This record gives sequence, C-alpha cells and structure tokens, in this order.
Amino acid sequence: MVVVVSSAGILLGSALSQWWKAGSGPAPPSALPGARGRVKVEVLNGGGLAGVAREATQALRDRGFDVVYYGNAESFSQDPSVVLDRAGRMDLARSVAEALGIRSVRSEPDSSLFLDVTVRLGPEWARPGGPREEGGGPLPWWDPRRLFRRTDPPGSMNPTGQ
Repeated sequence: MVVVVSSAGILLGSALSQWWKAGSGPAPPSALPGARGRVKVEVLNGGGLAGVAREATQALRDRGFDVVYYGNAESFSQDPSVVLDRAGRMDLARSVAEALGIRSVRSEPDSSLFLDVTVRLGPEWARPGGPREEGGGPLPWWDPRRLFRRTDPPGSMNPTGQ
C-alpha cells in the first residue's frame, strides 16, 4: 500500500511540476504583448554548414518560439545571417534575432506565407550560449529530452546539411 501511494505521489508531482515556473526569469519572447499566439518561425540553412538549422530550431523552441519548418535554403551563399519579418511585426522579428544572436533584421512582409518570421542562417552563425545543458544548467529531472542525447561522433556530417 505504501509503495502504491508513494508511486502515485511521484507521478502526480512529476505531472504538476511541468506547469510550475522553473525560475523567475523573463517571459519567453513568444509571449510578447499583442502577439497572435505563438510566434511562427521558419529556419533556413543558407550557409551550407551541417546541423545549423537544427541547432537554431532547438534554441528557438527552448525559448518558446514555434518553429514550423527548418531545412536548407534554396541555395547556399556566404551572405551573413538575417532575420526577415514576414507579418509586418518587426518586434517579433527582433525577438527572434535576439534569441539567436543575429544583428541583421529586415522587413519583407509576405502574406502568402503562414508564418511570422524567416531566419536565414549564414556560415558565420553559432548557437549563442551553447546547448541548454552547458549554458542554462541541467535539464529538469522530469524532462525526457535528457534521456535522448545526440550521440553523433564529433566531426560527423549530416548528409542533408541541416
């Protein structure tokens, strides 16, 4: 009986802890006043370096942005990274740029796209602060992402270039 009650308490505590705020830090950028729900972002690898679109996607998702697509740009170039406002909301584009450490932000609204911001990563882009485990402390005990760490050997290449 004690084991069953203890197990139920642990499961309930685990479920409830997901909704408690881990710290008293600022609200995620996607919770900007006036934002229509979550900020929808597209991340494109424009520099051709393997894995950068995936890294940027993870960095944005960790900060509360909704990355609806990531992958390679139509072509690779040596152009520096840029964040493009697609919805006429420069404040949203600036918040994405700040989260990724990108200085260049331009407004190029496109009503045919169902997203708020496009990120085109250049060959110079590097994830600011490194992965969360290094820069932001360990993941919480209940977060399943800590169980699924990447095991690619250093220097391995992703054939898609993402």
